[in-house]
Amino acid sequence: MMNMQRPTQIASARQGTVTEEMSRVAASEQMPVEQLRDGVAQGRIVIPANPAHRNLVPVGIGAGLRTKVNVNLGRSQTSSGIEAEVEKVRISLQYGADAVMDLSTGPDIDRVRLAVLDACTAPIGTVPIYQAVDPVDDVASLTSDDFLNMMEHQAEQGVDFMTLHAGVLRGHLDLVRQRLTGIVSRGGALMACWMTKNKRENPFYERFDDVLAIAARHDVTLSLGDGLRPGCLHDASDVAQFAELDTLGELTKRAWAAGVQVMIEGPGHVPYNEIVQNVQRQKAACHGAPFYVLGPLVTDIAPGYDHITAAIGATAAAVAGADFLCYVTPMEHLGLPDIEDVRQGLIAFRIAAHAADVAHGLAGARNRYDEMARARFRFD
Repeated sequence: MMNMQRPTQIASARQGTVTEEMSRVAASEQMPVEQLRDGVAQGRIVIPANPAHRNLVPVGIGAGLRTKVNVNLGRSQTSSGIEAEVEKVRISLQYGADAVMDLSTGPDIDRVRLAVLDACTAPIGTVPIYQAVDPVDDVASLTSDDFLNMMEHQAEQGVDFMTLHAGVLRGHLDLVRQRLTGIVSRGGALMACWMTKNKRENPFYERFDDVLAIAARHDVTLSLGDGLRPGCLHDASDVAQFAELDTLGELTKRAWAAGVQVMIEGPGHVPYNEIVQNVQRQKAACHGAPFYVLGPLVTDIAPGYDHITAAIGATAAAVAGADFLCYVTPMEHLGLPDIEDVRQGLIAFRIAAHAADVAHGLAGARNRYDEMARARFRFD
């Protein structure tokens, strides 16, 4: 019951309270704790920290902080298992992941997630619709209660942040007809299918007040998903992408009013010359909420090397103001990543994040670089 009684991080910050998590993040970031607290109060910084995640080392994401990197992992219907996923967590932490998303499907999802939570000291994220749809043949057979009950279930397990595709509305679906790749987000496609077959509005949008009540009870940070993100350069920066983004801006204000932390997910394929305007538009539309981007990938012709094309875009996005980078592995567009793919993708994105932090002039960002430079000069 403790997690139903404790104020959320944003509610505490607004009351002027410095939580233990804020103190630890401020120390890690070499930032005055009052400045960190004020950023949380304004919604410009989030600290995903579900009290049920007992072994969590808190992490801050947002303005003025180091650029953070997320690792996606999870077993599938046909591959991997608990031991392999726990090993992926170990490798992710060893190579500097700031957060981990468990996207498991197939048998024993709950056992896998609990093992991942036990092994992971970083914040854990999920996409609740993935588990909700897993036991059924047709997503349209699920009810809005099924989606919300899965949110509650995962929050009780200790999940710190959740991707919800709440901004994909029925009125947006016609806007993707001119795209080359349509809807590439799995969560966005599932929501589109549900709305089309049931002839109803997005249940996460319709019942957003209930979503916020669950998130507030468990201090789960909402990661408002980009269900209409572009899947190729041709589709980037189109009316569908920005229509959803404007809806996410509306939902951001509602989340803050309910004392719920929120960050916004952004596009995966963007021409290099459009990255800055995409970041600036998100920051404006969503009132400065932290921005979480997948890559972005700056070409569509590098299967097997997309961790490189995505790291190029990630550096540009982070320098422009993106706060949280979701890594891309060499297996993007080809298959499911194994442990070595996880390692390679994370290394590429840690380099991208470090480069952005140096560009921002963050406190201590260059310490390791200068140390390395001295060692190289000594042939050490």
